[in-house]
Amino acid sequence: MLTALFLATVIGISDGDTLTVLNESKQQIKIRLAEIDAPEKRQPFGARSKQSLSDLCFGKKAQVIPQAKDRYKRIVARIKCDGTDANAEQVGRGMAWVYRRYAKDHDLYVLEHNAKVEKRGLWSEPSPIAPWNFRDNRRKNVRTL
Repeated sequence: MLTALFLATVIGISDGDTLTVLNESKQQIKIRLAEIDAPEKRQPFGARSKQSLSDLCFGKKAQVIPQAKDRYKRIVARIKCDGTDANAEQVGRGMAWVYRRYAKDHDLYVLEHNAKVEKRGLWSEPSPIAPWNFRDNRRKNVRTL
């Protein structure tokens, strides 16, 4: 059963779409940002995406709005850090894609389109590879070795 909205402090950033919070009971909880997918660490903009999320959220008070749990038992949530919607901000900055498989918020598509048109972040690359394609290609290469 998912919990309702809760408040926490962001204490760690794993990558551009995953962070760790400390809730009011002093429990560490890993959060996967809902509806977006950021570049993998080994992809172009992976480090910049992580830094962007860190700039937005690290050390700040966060409002966590859980939506689901993923296969790794992480809470998948929308996060507001000091009032800023981190999920939307990452997309708008060009630091993450809309995760089409799971996205329900139409506004994210508008933010992504604008980031593409203005060549912000990863959209400044000539042919950015979506993280889900990057992961699939990596898995295929591992199987063929």
